[in-house]
Amino acid sequence: PIRVLEQGFQVRWMKGVLELAPGGTVLEVGCGRGAGAGLIREHFRPASLHAQDLDERMIHKARRYLSPEARAEMFLFVADTVQLPYRHAVMDAVFCFGVLHHVPDWQTALSELARVLKPGGVLYLEEIYPTVYLNPITRHLLLHPRENRFQSQDLHAALRQHQFRMRAAKEHWALGILAVAVKDH
Repeated sequence: PIRVLEQGFQVRWMKGVLELAPGGTVLEVGCGRGAGAGLIREHFRPASLHAQDLDERMIHKARRYLSPEARAEMFLFVADTVQLPYRHAVMDAVFCFGVLHHVPDWQTALSELARVLKPGGVLYLEEIYPTVYLNPITRHLLLHPRENRFQSQDLHAALRQHQFRMRAAKEHWALGILAVAVKDH
């Protein structure tokens, strides 16, 4: 419930920064139980919405969470974010709500997001930094990879490496980032 409210605020902010042209093809990676996909559908109205998760149980939860109308308008599927089942440059936008910090090889995952985005495509990103999930309290409560983690400067450098140009961001260096970035090439 709180996460859904938070994602609602995030999606509205993202749309205010850069709205998608009508008729776009959109991917949400790490869709979880489907709340983000539902919000993307409601606020951005893409022609085609693909929602991916690594965990088949999450896809089943998404199918139960989403309305029949919403499910009919999207493709829910199981895949690994480091090896997405798409050709190059097929997505107009990719949404990534707090997924990269769960991926052991986050650099390859980010490379995949860049690969599937068309030139001029939009990355809508929300991430948290290790001070949030690997501190003395939360590291025992939450399961996250502990090796190869990124801080703010690492994420920004990786985004630049993949030709992402930041349109807008809200960031706290120790907590995380909410960003909209456009792929140049």
